[in-house]
Amino acid sequence: MTNLQIFLDIATEAALAGGEVLQSYWGKLEDAITEKGRPGDLVTAADKASEVVVLEVLRRHFPQHSILAEESGKQENQDNEFLWAIDPLDGTTNYAHQYPYFAVSIGLLINGVPQVGVIYNPFHNELFRAAAGLGATRNRRPIKVSSTSQLGKSLLVTGFAYDRRETSDNNYAEFCHLTHLTQGVRRSGSAAMDLAYVACGRFDGYWERGLSPWDMAAGIILVQEAGGKVTAYDGSPLNIESGRILATNNYLHDSLSQELLHVPPLSTWK
Repeated sequence: MTNLQIFLDIATEAALAGGEVLQSYWGKLEDAITEKGRPGDLVTAADKASEVVVLEVLRRHFPQHSILAEESGKQENQDNEFLWAIDPLDGTTNYAHQYPYFAVSIGLLINGVPQVGVIYNPFHNELFRAAAGLGATRNRRPIKVSSTSQLGKSLLVTGFAYDRRETSDNNYAEFCHLTHLTQGVRRSGSAAMDLAYVACGRFDGYWERGLSPWDMAAGIILVQEAGGKVTAYDGSPLNIESGRILATNNYLHDSLSQELLHVPPLSTWK
């Protein structure tokens, strides 16, 4: 096996272990839900327990690798070329309300570039996997992006960051603008799952702001290996630290990028 295949298999082991934890907590959280600081930015006992088992698997196999995990932050070996970006429960608000759109998301960046990704939704038993040059799969079967080539026939997905109440740069205008130009725009509540759904053709495109590397790392390589395209809003190379992402089936990329760059202010909507 190539190194990427080994990394992919270990990431899969970790994601499945984390998913098992999430299943065990499903519907049993009761008072084990708190806010991190901003309204709506939740963390649960399930997030923390899932992260523990994910990290245990990765550390056992790759003790020298760096780790960037949502609940515990960046850990050891910060200059290492290998960085695991982990969200043990992406879609915590969904999960807390027993809305089954959430996932364990594990991505490996090598020299800052996403190279391996695993996204696992245990509720629906959907396992998305990809590695550079090895293709993308759902439950071990190859997947590819959609072939929709017109915005007017597309179904898009987006999200709204936790600071949406505090800034005018909150994605509301973009949502309204693109809702009028497409067959619909969904807001699903999990960036990782949104990217996985673009990769398997359920959505034609996705954009969002206010994200963290652990939200995007796994999904980026999934979309790319499924034949899609991932960039900044303006089509330039993505900076994963920027928090902004545009991911599409490739066919819609230029037109969606142009629309995002020319969104009228929300105050002009009637």
